[in-house]
Amino acid sequence: MAVPSEALAAAMSVVDKTPKGLYIDGEWRAGQGGAVLAVEDPATGSTVAEVADASVEDGLAALAAAARAQSAWAATPPRERGEVLRRAFDLIIEGRDDLARMMTLEMGKAFAESQAEVGYAAEFLRWFAEEAVRIDGGYLTAPAGGSRVVVMRQPVGPCLLVTPWNFPMAMGTRKIGPALAAGCTVVVKPAKQTPLSMLALVEILEQAGLPRGVVNVLTTSQSGRVTSALLADDRLRKLSFTGSTPVGRTLLAQSADRVLRTSMELGGNAPFIVFDDADLDLAVEGAVQAKMRNVGEACTAANRFYVQRSVAERFVGGLAERLGGLRLGHGLDPSTEVGPLIDRAAVASVAELVGDATRAGASVVTGGGPIAGEGYFFAPTVLSGVPDGARAVREEIFGPVAPVVVFDDEDEAVGRANASEYGLAAYVFTENLGRGLRVTERLESGMVGLNQGIISNPAAPFGGVKQSGLGREGGKVGIDEYLNVKYAAVRASW
Repeated sequence: MAVPSEALAAAMSVVDKTPKGLYIDGEWRAGQGGAVLAVEDPATGSTVAEVADASVEDGLAALAAAARAQSAWAATPPRERGEVLRRAFDLIIEGRDDLARMMTLEMGKAFAESQAEVGYAAEFLRWFAEEAVRIDGGYLTAPAGGSRVVVMRQPVGPCLLVTPWNFPMAMGTRKIGPALAAGCTVVVKPAKQTPLSMLALVEILEQAGLPRGVVNVLTTSQSGRVTSALLADDRLRKLSFTGSTPVGRTLLAQSADRVLRTSMELGGNAPFIVFDDADLDLAVEGAVQAKMRNVGEACTAANRFYVQRSVAERFVGGLAERLGGLRLGHGLDPSTEVGPLIDRAAVASVAELVGDATRAGASVVTGGGPIAGEGYFFAPTVLSGVPDGARAVREEIFGPVAPVVVFDDEDEAVGRANASEYGLAAYVFTENLGRGLRVTERLESGMVGLNQGIISNPAAPFGGVKQSGLGREGGKVGIDEYLNVKYAAVRASW
């Protein structure tokens, strides 16, 4: 789709200034053999940049640099570590619009959403800059009285951080922030579709005074080979991965050989429950936020909508009107509300789920298919009368499709919501506070939005249960994933 030439020129100017190499041991370098990886604008399908394509040897060099830098970074005073993160926060905020333009160009989301993500990403650095000086321990008298129990928390060591394409900067800072605050060095492997935001981020960290070797970045089209080599290396002490559940299972299996410390933020299938006493205007607005954030390409996106029978028709009508009225276009166009999906395969996957639902008896209320023309666009879609067996209810959609299922009572809604292998996020809309809290407690998910459609917050613990992951990112507990607990028994001889 067309994009204003001035906006495109401004975005390309940022892309041109962003380093395109691997960042290893404080230096920008080409990959071994000089291979490159193309970065595509999903709104047009055109190539906007080429970045270095790392090999296994490059990956091992990055891990070696992180291992060499580990002891000195762990010994750096917490206040100094925090100040690096705080300076990086300021630099990100200062360059927010430029970073957002580049993010929109490589990922496709609307410019306003990219601006919001850049701000969100920066907040993780500010939050963990403050947490760096709050790493505590303990001291107590042993129950028998003959010794003292001293508890300390120390950095895990070199970490591999694997980030996804859908939030190319925020998923980076949500891992890098606590790792650096805890005193860990890292190797970061961003998704091959969206490497530019991560390269810009590490350049900012370099400008903020980060010592060489503390953060290393590998852009690569050989994710499986590079990651497997690092997981098998004794110098690596932790893996943090955000991505699909199937890939997460594979990485957990590979990590088991070395009993590697892991954090997994995996897929979701978020239920969105609307009771008959809900404020329907608020519920529809919350549904738009929960479904359409990032074009539905978010693990927290509302995936299946359970609506109580007496209000189902009104809710479906209101949601269809809102989604059907959203303006699609290139994200750099300021009037755009919905950008493209990430690639052609994503469009095909979403179309297949819609087709399966309609073959099973669902009706298309609005949207229903891809948008003809250049780029990877799919019309915002509402489906009604969706049967429980439809794949759009059982699988993560990762696109702008809202399947609506009718229910009759609370137990039925909770039972259907919990009937999934996933348990990342859930949403509940009701004006009855007692019901809202009761249902929140009954839902098998790591996070719940009660009468609100956006739940992500740097100050809150982010993560899921069941096959949606292990561990938490953000909040006070986010730094714990990067710390080991050591206990010392001290003889009391005084």
